[in-house]
Amino acid sequence: MASTLIDLTHPVTTGMPVYPGDPEVVLRPALTSATAGVNVLGLHLGSQSGTHVDAPYHVDVTWPTLDGLPLELFTGPAVVADLRGLAPRTAVTAGQLGPALAAAGPGTVLLLATGWPRHWGTDRYLEHPYLSAEAAGAIAAAGVRTVGVDALSVDPTPDPGPADPAVASLLAQLADEHDPAPAGTTLEAHRILLGSDGGAVIAENLTDLTPLLAAQAAGRAVEVSLFPLRLVAADGAPVRAVARLGPAPLDP
Repeated sequence: MASTLIDLTHPVTTGMPVYPGDPEVVLRPALTSATAGVNVLGLHLGSQSGTHVDAPYHVDVTWPTLDGLPLELFTGPAVVADLRGLAPRTAVTAGQLGPALAAAGPGTVLLLATGWPRHWGTDRYLEHPYLSAEAAGAIAAAGVRTVGVDALSVDPTPDPGPADPAVASLLAQLADEHDPAPAGTTLEAHRILLGSDGGAVIAENLTDLTPLLAAQAAGRAVEVSLFPLRLVAADGAPVRAVARLGPAPLDP
């Protein structure tokens, strides 16, 4: 069996799901062949739109920006952690990552398969499992500098609140300014992973990783590429995420 390429990228479309508060995605013709002789698409999107990577600068202005990171961080052999079956908003523990971390290390891309792409485009997509601080620390301690997840974030995504702006405004006015920050707003897992020595990256919104789990179980090598747009001084950028599955091992 020859090697196989698997696209792990969500299509970029107008109105696609985004993290609460991020710019909405809009694609519209800027030029058309009928009027200008060529077709050119105009894009409005954020650095964190769709399948993307985070640079350390995403959470700390003193940390490296996207263009200051080595290309080696965006590709490499992958180990996939099977986290499917977890309940919504479940914190992943270091113990649940044990088998994957035993096979991972420096230069390895650790992929977290939660099964959450099945909820893409629904409110349930925001209720994904996430990394506990303990789990994020275990990843960093293993020397892994590239982590990818098939969900919106490695941290819990806050509830966006009421869709009605008037209701949201009223609730904000009633909120006590001395209340602690809502769960999920500290981005603890982001800070632990991205704060690793030498820089690190996080890929989010990968598509279904089930084919990679099957290939890994069959003994096939899995490699991943997560190369971003070359945005200057950026916190992150969309990527075309692709996995290469090696040939199946020969039977003895």
